[in-house]
Amino acid sequence: MAVAGRSKWGLIWPFFVLLLFHSLAIYTFTRGFLLTRTELASFSHCSDLTNSPCSLAIYNPPPDETAQDRGCWTRPAVDRVVIIVLDALRFDFVAPSTFFKDKQPWMDKLRVLQKLASEEGFSARIFKAIADPPTTSLQRLKGLTTGGLPTFIDVGNSFGAPAIVEDNLIHQLVSNGKRVLMMGDDTWVQLFPDHFNTSYPYPSFNVKDLDTVDNGVIEHLLPSLHRKDWDVLIAHFLGVDHAGHIFGVDSSQMIQKLEQYNSILEEVVNVLKNQSGEGGLHENTFLIVMGDHGQTTNGDHGGGTAEEVETSLFAMSFQSPPASISSVFDSSFCHGDLDGQRLCISTFEQLDFAVTISALLGLPSPFGSIGRVNAELYALNARTWEGQATSASDCQLLSDLAAWKQNYVNALCINCWQVKRYIDLYSATSVIGLPSEDLHHVAQLYSQAQTKWPDTASSSCSRVGSPDNILDSLESSLQQQIDAYSEFLVSVAKLARSAWTEFDLLYMGLGFSCMLFSLVIHLLVIRRLSTLCQSYNNSLGIFDNYFSLVSAFLLVAIRAASFLSNSYILTEGSVASFLLSTTAIIRLWCSISKWKFPRDELLFLLLSTIIRHGIDTGMSKETSGSSFLFNFSKLIFHINEGGPFLMVLTDVLPMVLLSVLAFMLYRFLSGISCWIHFKYVLFIGTVCSYMLIGLHWISESNLMHISMRVQYTGRNLAPRVVYAIGFGLLLLSVLCQLFDNNRVQPTERLKVSALALLSSWSSTILILLGRQGPFAILIFIVAAWCIVRSWREQWTESNSRNMGVLIMNPIPVIQWSLLAVCLFFFTGHWCAFDGLRYGAAFIGFDHFNIIRQGLLLTIDTFGVSHILPILGIPLIIILQLQNSKKNVSEDNIFLNLTQAFLIYGLITATTTTFMIICVFIQRRHLMVWGLFAPKYVFDAVGLLLTDGLIFMASLYYY
Repeated sequence: MAVAGRSKWGLIWPFFVLLLFHSLAIYTFTRGFLLTRTELASFSHCSDLTNSPCSLAIYNPPPDETAQDRGCWTRPAVDRVVIIVLDALRFDFVAPSTFFKDKQPWMDKLRVLQKLASEEGFSARIFKAIADPPTTSLQRLKGLTTGGLPTFIDVGNSFGAPAIVEDNLIHQLVSNGKRVLMMGDDTWVQLFPDHFNTSYPYPSFNVKDLDTVDNGVIEHLLPSLHRKDWDVLIAHFLGVDHAGHIFGVDSSQMIQKLEQYNSILEEVVNVLKNQSGEGGLHENTFLIVMGDHGQTTNGDHGGGTAEEVETSLFAMSFQSPPASISSVFDSSFCHGDLDGQRLCISTFEQLDFAVTISALLGLPSPFGSIGRVNAELYALNARTWEGQATSASDCQLLSDLAAWKQNYVNALCINCWQVKRYIDLYSATSVIGLPSEDLHHVAQLYSQAQTKWPDTASSSCSRVGSPDNILDSLESSLQQQIDAYSEFLVSVAKLARSAWTEFDLLYMGLGFSCMLFSLVIHLLVIRRLSTLCQSYNNSLGIFDNYFSLVSAFLLVAIRAASFLSNSYILTEGSVASFLLSTTAIIRLWCSISKWKFPRDELLFLLLSTIIRHGIDTGMSKETSGSSFLFNFSKLIFHINEGGPFLMVLTDVLPMVLLSVLAFMLYRFLSGISCWIHFKYVLFIGTVCSYMLIGLHWISESNLMHISMRVQYTGRNLAPRVVYAIGFGLLLLSVLCQLFDNNRVQPTERLKVSALALLSSWSSTILILLGRQGPFAILIFIVAAWCIVRSWREQWTESNSRNMGVLIMNPIPVIQWSLLAVCLFFFTGHWCAFDGLRYGAAFIGFDHFNIIRQGLLLTIDTFGVSHILPILGIPLIIILQLQNSKKNVSEDNIFLNLTQAFLIYGLITATTTTFMIICVFIQRRHLMVWGLFAPKYVFDAVGLLLTDGLIFMASLYYY
C-alpha cells in the first residue's frame, strides 16, 4: 500500500518512535522517583558495644553465669521464641467485639487469645500493631526483620522476593548461634536463603488455595514444639490472607479459617504450658502471635488505610512478671471482654519489632534498625524485672519497678547509640542524606539524653539504709532517662518517615522533559497527517476546527488535572464516568437543538448511568466476578439478598449474555465475503470457547451438584483450552493477514481483520473477568456503537466530500478513551496494587509460574481498558463508512486510522504527563506511596502498553 508516495512504513514509524521516547521517559523518571532507600553494607557485631558510651560497669555477673546467659548487648530475658504469623490479621480479628461500635460476623473467633489476655494476669497482652505502608507481605517481612522502612519500589518484587542483603534479625540470630526453624510462606526462604537450620516452605501465590500452606504448617508445628533443636520457631499461616483476597472478610470461608486458627492456637498454648514448669523445655519461652498487615473488608491490602495498617500482636510469657508491671502497661484503652472481665489493649509499632526481640534475646540489633525497644513487650518477661548484681557490697536490692527501669534504661541506651551511629553513617554515605536541620535536632536530643546517662548510671546503686525519698528519686531519675531516650527515638522515626526515600531531581527532570518532547512529536505528526488528509480530501484539517480542539483539550485537561488531588484519584472512576456522561449530554443537546430524536444519545446516556452505578457497586476482586451482578441486581431490582431468584440471576444471566455475544459475532461475520474459510473457523472457535467458559462457571456454581470429574474439567482443563483456542485464532488471523492476496474492499478487509483480532482476545478476557465479563463486553460494544452512530450522522450531514468528520473532530476518540477508563473501574479494578485481582491469574492453574501468572494478571487488568479498546479503534473507521455511498480509497482509510491511533495515544500520553507532574509536586505528600505512586505506576505501564498495542496493531492492520 502506498499513501501519497509513501509506503506503509511511513505511517508505522511514528508509533515506534513514540514508543521509544515514552520508554526512555518512563525509565528515566522512574529511576529518579522510585529510588530505594540506601541500604548500607554495615552489620552489627557483639564487639561493637565496646565503642558504646553505655556503661555496664556496675554489673558484676555471678560466677555461675555463662557467656550465653550474659548475652551480647543486653542480658537475655528469654531462651526461646515462638513467632506465629497469621497473614493479613485484622485488628478486629483478635480484639473483642466489645471494643467496637458494631459487632461483625468475623469478630470473636480467636477466643483463645482473648481469654489468655484476660485470665493470665500480666503475662499475656493484646496489642494493636501499626504497620508502615506499603502493606504487602514482602515489605512487612522486610520491615519486621530489619527494623527499617521498606521502600515502595519493592512492591514490584512481590512475585519474586529478592534476598535481603542488609543487616536483619534473622542474620543476627544465625550469626550468634541461634537455631531458626521456619515453616509456611516460602517468601521467608526467598528473603533469607541459607539462614534456617530447618525449613518447610510452601508456595504462597496461589490465592485460590486456602489450605496447602496452613496444612503444611499444622503438620510440622505441634511436633516441633516438643523438639530441642531450635531456638526461634517461625510459623507463617496464609489462609486468612487468601480467603480475604478471594471471598472477602465477611464470608463463611474467612470465619472457618479463623475458627481453625483458634483451635490450632489453643493446642499450641497447651503444649507450651505443659512444658513451662521449672526445668521444662519451655520454661522461658516467649510466644508471639502476630499479623504482618491488615486487610480491607474486600480482602485487599497494600495501601495505607487504617484497615490495612492496623493489625494485631499477641504476646505471652510463661513466667509471670510482678504486679508492678501494671505501672508500665497502658491502661487508656480498656473495656470488658465477652465474659465481663476487664481487658486492656496497647499499641505497638511494627518498626520496633526487630530491636525488641533482639534485646529480649541479648543480641545486637540490626544495623539499620530505627525502632525503639517496646516497653510493654519488654516488661512481659519476668527476667527483665530481675535486679542486676553489682560489685559494690553495700548496694541494696532495688524495688521490682526500679530494677526493671534500670534494665530498660540500659537497653534503651544501647538502642539509641545504635540508631545514632546508623543515622550518622547513612547521612555521610548516601547520595542526598537527611535534612541538616532535622539531623541537628535529633543530634541535640541524643546529646541531651546522653549527658544525663553518667549520673543515671552512677545513681543506680542505692546504698543500704537509704531513705525512701532516695529510692523515689532513683526511680524518677530512671524515668527521666527513659523519657529522654524515647524522645530521641521517636524523633528519628518521624524524620525517617518524612524523608526515607531519596529523589533524584535530575533524573526526574530528564524524564519529564522526554515526555514533553514526545508530546511535541505527537502533535507534529498529527499536524502532518492533518495537512496530508486536507490536501487529499480537500477538506478541513483537525487543526482548523477550533471548537472541537478546545472541547477535546478541556475534556482531557480536566481529567488529567484531577490527578493533583488525592481525593479525585480515589474516585477516578467516578470522574471519568462524569466526563463520559457530560459528552453524552452535550451530544443529546446538539441532537435536540436540531429537532432530531436522539435515540443513540439517549441509549449512550443510559449506558453511562449504568456504568456509573457499576463503578460504585462493582468493586470486587472475586474470581467469579459475580459480585457486581449480585450487588447491581439488588440495587436495580430490589431483590432480597437470600432469595433464590437472585442466585439464579447471577448464575444464568452471564450464560444468556454469552449467547447474545455469540449471536452478535455471527451477525457481524455474516455480511463479510472475504476470508470465507477463516470466518467459519473464527466463529466455531469462539463459540466453543464460550461453551467452555460456561462449563467453567457451572463447575464453580452452587446451583447444582456435579461430579468431581466435571468439576476438575470445568475448573482446570476448560480455561486452558480457552487460552489455547484464543492463541490459535490469534495466530491464524495474523497468518491470514500476511498471506491474503484477495482484492476486496478495504473496509471489508479491515472489518474482518478487526473482528478476528477482537474475537481472539475476547474469550481469554471473558473467562478472566468472570461472570461480569459478558455484561462489561456487551456494554462496551453497545456504547461504542452509539459513539460512532452519533458522530456518523453529523458526518453524513456535513459538506465534506469524504471523511471529514473524523479528521476534524477528535471528540469521538476521546469518548472511546473515557469509555475504556470507565470499564477498567467498572470491572472491579483500581489503580493500586491491592486492586490487582490475583485470583484471576490462577484460573485454570493451581501452581505458580511467574511468567504465566504475570501474563494472565496483565490480561485481566488491562483487557477491557487497553487491549480491546485499542485493537477495536478500526471499528470507528469501519462504522463511519458502513452506509457511505461513496467509494473511499484504501489510502484514505489508513490515513484516518493512523490519525485515530495517534489521537488515542496522545490522550494517554497527556494524562500520563500530568501524572508525572503530579507525583513530582506531591513527592513529599503523606499519601505519595499509598496513592500517588501506585497511580503513576499504573499510568506508566498503561502508556507503554498503549504504545506497544498501537504499534503492533499498525503492523497487523497495515
